[in-house]
Amino acid sequence: MSRLEYAQRYFEAVLTLQRQALEQQAALAAAAEIMVEAARNGGRILIFGSGHSHLLAEEGHYRAGGLACVVPILHTSLMLHEGAVLSTVAERQTGIAAALLARYQPCERDCLVVISNSGVNAVPVEMAQAARQHGMKVIAILALAYAQQVPANMHGVKLMDVADVVLDNQGQIGDALVALDNAPTKVGPSSTVIGAFLLNGLLVEVAARLARDAKDAPLPVYISANVPNAAEHNLKLVEQWRKYNPHL
Repeated sequence: MSRLEYAQRYFEAVLTLQRQALEQQAALAAAAEIMVEAARNGGRILIFGSGHSHLLAEEGHYRAGGLACVVPILHTSLMLHEGAVLSTVAERQTGIAAALLARYQPCERDCLVVISNSGVNAVPVEMAQAARQHGMKVIAILALAYAQQVPANMHGVKLMDVADVVLDNQGQIGDALVALDNAPTKVGPSSTVIGAFLLNGLLVEVAARLARDAKDAPLPVYISANVPNAAEHNLKLVEQWRKYNPHL
């Protein structure tokens, strides 16, 4: 037995999901258009997820090679560091999303990316609905096979029902990929790695189109702090975007 037999199974399963995810070219193109339109119009690409999905909201925020117009929607009760069990309860509560979104002063120039693996918890669904009420277009990243089988929320609505574009992370029901010998539970989740794969690819496309539009103008992308002249470049972006991003 190879010492990395099960790790290799996971690596290969993830590579398979990546290839499958790239087959949804029409949905990816539509998502890119929404994000590019928001960025070109001076809007923001807002990103929201609860539980582990919040990691993808932070993935696009204030990082080397990342766009300054990306703004995460964050609230500690919906994250994991102040109580993982509490966050599971909180993401099922109704009436939270609209008030949370309002803190970011949303407008129709913005767009919203909502990540929810099951696509049924109340807060992600209501976040998408609230964004639509503000005239924003919504991109959902979820596991379609999972979302199709789990029950809808108390209002009978799923995230895929209220999004303009749905991107399938190709995940299995329950998220985990690898079956173990003599163990009933699978291990090795895929939603984060495939979600980041899709999200970063789209943000690269947005940056490329902005660079083409701007020609010689500086691209609104953060540079690694360890690169020469990064501090000055990044400070200018922070000063420009701080009033639109409460997390800078």
